[in-house]
Amino acid sequence: MNDLQQYLSKRKAADSVFSENYEEGYQSFKFGVLLKEARKDAGYTQLDLADKLHTQKSAISRIENHSEDVKLSTLEKFASALGKKLEIRLV
Repeated sequence: MNDLQQYLSKRKAADSVFSENYEEGYQSFKFGVLLKEARKDAGYTQLDLADKLHTQKSAISRIENHSEDVKLSTLEKFASALGKKLEIRLV
């Protein structure tokens, strides 16, 4: 077990609120990272993508950093602007 895993294990044991909300928060964080990486892989800055979507750079930053509350239509536009297709799966 690495240091991060040890820390998370101890923190979850000591803090029930953290433990209850960890997985949901982690998934939101991970999704934001995926969006950011897709943008970078496409060669766009936040400002480039904002211009392409006719919005502000701050809106792109919010999507990437606080992705827990983004409309599906916004995600579809985000993906389309990067030349990608959005797929949603229930597993």
